[in-house]
Amino acid sequence: MEYTINQLAKLAGVSTRTLRYYDQCGLLPPKTVRSNGYRIYGETEVNRLQQILFYRELGVELSEIGRILAEKDFDGLSALQNHLTALREKRARLDRLIGNVQTSISAMKGEAEMTDEEKFEGFKEKLISDNEQEYGGEIREKYGDEAVGRSNAKLKNMTKEQYDELEALTQELNNTLKAAFEQGDPGGELAQKACALHKRWLCFYWDHYSKEAHRGVAQMYVDDPRFTAYYDAIVPGCAVFLKDAVQIFCA
Repeated sequence: MEYTINQLAKLAGVSTRTLRYYDQCGLLPPKTVRSNGYRIYGETEVNRLQQILFYRELGVELSEIGRILAEKDFDGLSALQNHLTALREKRARLDRLIGNVQTSISAMKGEAEMTDEEKFEGFKEKLISDNEQEYGGEIREKYGDEAVGRSNAKLKNMTKEQYDELEALTQELNNTLKAAFEQGDPGGELAQKACALHKRWLCFYWDHYSKEAHRGVAQMYVDDPRFTAYYDAIVPGCAVFLKDAVQIFCA
């Protein structure tokens, strides 16, 4: 069956503007364009749009989606199976968060009791969920599903005291990075202190630390614009500065 751009937009629940943009960036060109300028989409394009929307739901950037779909060995069936697994995991995380909020409401009404550990569980789940949605694809590609699974398990088992320590450490790291950047020397004492703090911060998530992995993640802060934006929000240029400092720290 063939669809015009308006018909496909209505079918998929997206705007015609979105479909035009996907065409312009080469992500979803139409099957053909008629003499009157109408874009026509066929079954291949419908299936491709479905894959695109699945990946978008999982938080994958458009540029990365284009790279994935362009691979010669791309398998649509395997991709759908992976989507299903990821969505089920996402649903399970949401179900746990919903349950935690419902129990919190009941506790505040005096209808149930809730331990501090139970209250804290929701924050850990949200942190894991946010990390998965924002960076999961890239982290899994770089370090593998098993390593990410171990990291998430370590975070889930974190005590409230450890979580509070992580929050305080994150603030100390950011403040030290900013002060070190203002000094301008990635090999300086303050910059190297920031690297030591960054190592401690990583070990809250990693079950195994290595200098090679530390250098790799610092390089990723520069290569991936989302990580760059996070560190450059501390002070513009901070991502590159941290990468340079870590290279010295791990030398």
